[in-house]
Amino acid sequence: MDVAIVIVVSALALALHVVLFVVFRRWMDRDLALSFAGGDAGKRAYMLDCLARAKREGIKRHDLPAWLEHAAGGYGDNLPGKRSAEA
Repeated sequence: MDVAIVIVVSALALALHVVLFVVFRRWMDRDLALSFAGGDAGKRAYMLDCLARAKREGIKRHDLPAWLEHAAGGYGDNLPGKRSAEA
């Protein structure tokens, strides 16, 4: 009976650590995306959409900062009322 308790508690502790690891990683990725947005609410929403797109496209974690920085640079290109350089 003692061995069963040790096994169950160890499994629960391991599961807790895995869950915390995943949650902290998501928070770090979200914080990274929002760090490129500054105080602009529209850009915050745009960067969170970019983060979701990066996850869907399978961008690796070590490539994510550069990918988000590139996406942040293209924020103003799709805004309504923005004139293109050719017009």
